[in-house]
Amino acid sequence: MLLFLIRFLEKGFQLKVPSVFNYSSTRMLLAALSALVITIFCGPFFIRKLYELKIGQPVRSAKECPVLAELHKKKGQTPTMGGLLMLFSLLLSLVLWMDFASPFTWILLGVSLALGLIGAFDDFLKLKYKNSRGLRARTKFVWQVLIAALVGCYLLLNEGSQKALLGKKPPVAKEMVQGKMVLLSSQEYTQRLYLPFYKEPLKIGGWLAFLLVVLTIVGSSNAVNLTDGLDGLAAGCLVLVGSLMALVAFLSNNIEISRYLNILYIEGSGEIAVYLLALSGAALGFLWYNGHPAQVFMGDTGSLALGGILGLAAVLLKKELLLALIGGIFVIEALSVILQVAYFKLRRQRIFLCSPLHHHFEYKGWAETKVVLRFWIVGLLLAIIGLISLKFQ
Repeated sequence: MLLFLIRFLEKGFQLKVPSVFNYSSTRMLLAALSALVITIFCGPFFIRKLYELKIGQPVRSAKECPVLAELHKKKGQTPTMGGLLMLFSLLLSLVLWMDFASPFTWILLGVSLALGLIGAFDDFLKLKYKNSRGLRARTKFVWQVLIAALVGCYLLLNEGSQKALLGKKPPVAKEMVQGKMVLLSSQEYTQRLYLPFYKEPLKIGGWLAFLLVVLTIVGSSNAVNLTDGLDGLAAGCLVLVGSLMALVAFLSNNIEISRYLNILYIEGSGEIAVYLLALSGAALGFLWYNGHPAQVFMGDTGSLALGGILGLAAVLLKKELLLALIGGIFVIEALSVILQVAYFKLRRQRIFLCSPLHHHFEYKGWAETKVVLRFWIVGLLLAIIGLISLKFQ
């Protein structure tokens, strides 16, 4: 919105506005700062309202998980749906600093709102019925797949259809081929799979590309949701992963740097960087209140939406496998649940004492803060490896 105002003043009134505000690098930092300040400033008022409305977090019953019920019994009165605060800060920062002429802005905005609504309805049902079940897993999954499928269909359309749908110029992507940057069509851009540490992209078919889009968005959304089980765990990981993905988006927006690093050049991907740093700023501000002992939980409202944004950004940047690497904590948490459920159905036995994995360590006697801190450290190591992969490919 401010970018639109600046351009309006320059063209309509011939006013000279510092050009620095047109740079995505400037808007990235301002978006992060705005989201951080808004979250911290609005936090006390928001938390107080949640307490007044008695929107407490339902915990697992003693019948389901007796150890967890005992460990987390004090959290039953802590308000949830803090994701509303994060999304408010994120979207307000978007309105201030993103370019609404970019198709990336509208795609990110649409997916954020859609997944946020699913999460909010899930949290509402948990509060209404005073249990931790909420929306049926199958129903939630179907809606997530539908949203991701719409994104996949849009990306696989040709340039003319994309422009007709959003009324905006579709993304321009260029790939390094024999020392030259070659323009890719919309389908070619979508049907690429880039592996960390590997120079040449893999070319995949249309259906496989579509499935990859759905798997990445839905998988990332649910993985962050599963990680959000201890004070500050998911928020801290979101700051880390969001910031690094923002860096990748910024590098992909520069044709010379893209050529040097041998990564895909995506015109306008600086807007993705602006959005991701706003996400990181909102998550960092939320961590101010979500750190142990938490004053508020993000709930599915935040975790489903923010996780989905990470997945969508990875799809748009063609860095799906890089996200799996730097977001390894999210992947491990999701895999621990999948393995636990599958093994129990097959053998009627459990691999872990409790899943997701962070609860396994709680069962072993680790303090909550110890689990969170060590998961953050592992997440940082994975992020460093992911950053190294950009240089070595």
